[in-house]
Amino acid sequence: MSQQINLFNPAFEKKKQYLSALGMAQGLALILAAGIALGWYGARQVSELERQAAASKVVLDAREARRAKVAADFPPRQKDPAIERALVQAEADQAALREARQILDGGELGNTQGYAGYFRAFARARVNGLWLTGAGIVGAGSQIGLQGRATQAELVPLYIAALGKESLLKGSSFARLDIAQGQAQDAGAATPYYVEFDLQSLAAPADGAAGAAKP
Repeated sequence: MSQQINLFNPAFEKKKQYLSALGMAQGLALILAAGIALGWYGARQVSELERQAAASKVVLDAREARRAKVAADFPPRQKDPAIERALVQAEADQAALREARQILDGGELGNTQGYAGYFRAFARARVNGLWLTGAGIVGAGSQIGLQGRATQAELVPLYIAALGKESLLKGSSFARLDIAQGQAQDAGAATPYYVEFDLQSLAAPADGAAGAAKP
């Protein structure tokens, strides 16, 4: 007679776990909450980035506006041909002045102290009854021309002698003397009581004489 022995113990049987509806609902709720949180955080980050981008754009627009205003208020200056010509002329004038200064310093013109001394000498060589109506000096006194009037022709040589006593005029010689009776201003008028003279050291003064005075 055979006997069967059952070695199965229900306590050791692996049991299947089944999720309940409540557990599934809680899990889905947790996943949904996590998704919502991530979405909110992402939206917040995007919003912050958009805000920063907008602020940067405002700053850039302001800088561009300032740059445009500066460019409009202070446009680049174009070269003015007139200024260029004036600059060239100024440089040429400066070069001419330097050259003239070198000539003066070198003594090539002789006396460069001016003509005032000559006119003072003409005035000091005074003869009563004689007066000058014009005077001209060329160069450094190398050519002198005097025009004047005198009540008598004999006064002219006296004036020449007085000029010879002036230190500035010593050594000067007059090459020509013209004396003529004064001309009446109006036809039929009486003959003037004076004579006119023209005294030249060498040739007659050319254009650029130092100066002349007419009555």
